[in-house]
Amino acid sequence: MKENRMEQRWDAEHYDERIGFVSRLGQSLIGLLQPKPAERILDLGCGTGDLTHQISLSGAVVTGLDCSETMIAKAKEKYPELRFVEADGETFRLEEGEAPYDAVFSNAALHWMQKPDKAIESVWLSLRPGGRFVAEFGGFGNVGAIIQALTSAVESYGVPVEKRYPWYFPSIGEYASLLEKQGFAVGYAELYDRPTPLDGGERGLRHWLAAFAGTFFAGLSEAEKEEVCLRCEAGLRPKLYDGKQWIADYRRIRIKAVKPVEQAG
Repeated sequence: MKENRMEQRWDAEHYDERIGFVSRLGQSLIGLLQPKPAERILDLGCGTGDLTHQISLSGAVVTGLDCSETMIAKAKEKYPELRFVEADGETFRLEEGEAPYDAVFSNAALHWMQKPDKAIESVWLSLRPGGRFVAEFGGFGNVGAIIQALTSAVESYGVPVEKRYPWYFPSIGEYASLLEKQGFAVGYAELYDRPTPLDGGERGLRHWLAAFAGTFFAGLSEAEKEEVCLRCEAGLRPKLYDGKQWIADYRRIRIKAVKPVEQAG
């Protein structure tokens, strides 16, 4: 997070109980990673560890890393046999004497890192020569309708949202350029629409707002928070509610890049 921005706070219990679609939909990214037995893999932004665990079933030696103390505590509780580390995705480094990783994997985390060049540098320094970086995260236009409705509702209380905006949703060109500037060879990059059903039926949008939009609600009274939710639901219902569930307007970037052997250092 930038120093002048509000920090997103995470509720691990709510995440597991109401936002399970994040891990479910992230499982297909493991196919792009293609983990192999005995490989050392870092799961960057591991949350409560579900995908860390899934990768470990391949026989790879996986470490989960997340900046949230509550997420890491929950991951350790669920998967005590795995290693989890609390650290900032923008600034983490290998521990003294620690071997570099064969791969870094990241699902639905990089859009929370508003200094992408720093996060990419951290990934680069953690990889061995020839190591790969596989990630999926929010791309340009992600949840655009939700952001528009949320911004309008919050600003009606005279609250500017600029410093409350917690995400980084780049274009492919922007992000691939940052990877290449660091030295990565980008072999695959895709931006695609992924309409995403939210768990919880009628309350699905509220679950999403509670999990991911906490900075927008900071300083509002409970009555004001309720009014913001009602206004978001009313404005988005014609676009994003199908009569049974909310379907968020997700757009994702999926990338695979390699740290070339000849440029490693």
